[in-house]
Amino acid sequence: MPSNKNFTLGALALAAMLPLHAARAMTGPTAIKIDGGPLGPLELSGGADGMFYGLTGTQRYGDSNGLGAPGTTNAGPKATGAELLNGLIELQKTTGILQATLEVGSTNFLYLGMAPTQSSIQSYSTGPLYAGYITLAPTGLPVTISVGQMTGLEGYESSQDYNNFNIFLSQAPYDETGQGRGVTLTYAAGPVNASVFFCDGYDTGVFNSLQALFAYTINSTNSINFYYGGNLGRTGLNANTYGSGALPYDASHVGMAPEFANSQMVGVYYEYTAGNLTLVPEVQYQYAKADSAVSIHHGMGNFVAVVLADYDFGSSPYSVGAWAEYFNQHESAADAQNGTYWFYGPNASGEAVSITPTWQHKDLFMRADLGALLLNQTSAYGLSRYGYGNQHKDAFQLSGLLEAGLVF
Repeated sequence: MPSNKNFTLGALALAAMLPLHAARAMTGPTAIKIDGGPLGPLELSGGADGMFYGLTGTQRYGDSNGLGAPGTTNAGPKATGAELLNGLIELQKTTGILQATLEVGSTNFLYLGMAPTQSSIQSYSTGPLYAGYITLAPTGLPVTISVGQMTGLEGYESSQDYNNFNIFLSQAPYDETGQGRGVTLTYAAGPVNASVFFCDGYDTGVFNSLQALFAYTINSTNSINFYYGGNLGRTGLNANTYGSGALPYDASHVGMAPEFANSQMVGVYYEYTAGNLTLVPEVQYQYAKADSAVSIHHGMGNFVAVVLADYDFGSSPYSVGAWAEYFNQHESAADAQNGTYWFYGPNASGEAVSITPTWQHKDLFMRADLGALLLNQTSAYGLSRYGYGNQHKDAFQLSGLLEAGLVF
């Protein structure tokens, strides 16, 4: 984690119980202090941002020649537009044996190569409740316990764009659980920080998933993090991911994509800092075994390798973030014909880059992001193409956006 960087709305809350494992892009002002009376001191923080975007390779919705995700398109029908990204308010109690976090609002997710979506208060089954949990932090002990809805342990990138080096997310967080309801146990002593999280993976309401994170701080400039997330049993087709059918979602199934909720994930990321530069290489692999009960005919695998970087120009208001990734996924013909695949389309692989310059003055910030994605193929098993453009044959897509917002 970039320990010398940058405020996130969730960072203070997670500090009491979790290793700080989400990328952060900006410096935030001190949260507003509130006298909570018998509750003790409270902290109020928040943020909001919106964007204008433009992209190539758009497609018509309802075109039966497409096989992309979500539905039948990748880029969507609109080449330009404007959207609210996030609007969140957080109230925290971060002192004492009993601590608490409440965060509510509207959220959005921007994955490079995918159609921009509207910000929603229904991103999770808890509606506008993004996070809500209590933490037991016994004095003098290296262990904390938290119960409620909170951020998962998988991966480096955050689901909130202004917490990351870049506005566009790589494919890695698309595959991860994100928020979940459950119980987290954390141990932190010296260079070691370890957490386990028993939860309802992918917001299914089925409590059969386990996540784990082991972080080791080598020295002031180097740290390594290993993570795991997996289903301990089976999540059936009647379960629903992310309440309203938000990503990851496969419209060909009752309410969810079974390969996500019934998968096993392992990953590792290494953080290196040198002055104003932060480098984070990450490797992630996800596997779903064959299980006819959930319509997975053959084993399916998904590999992502990404290198993230951020450079802060000292005392100036400018910084620049970037990432480059390679992804490679595998599905059988039977699963592909059933609409079961990981991301862009069956057996998709490719390369992508994203570059984000950032300007911030106190509470206000502005950013731009230019991203490019190249698919190594646009069809598999003789099925309809899932590439870009109205003919779904284009392998290249270019996306750009301008963002403005504030944090407090």
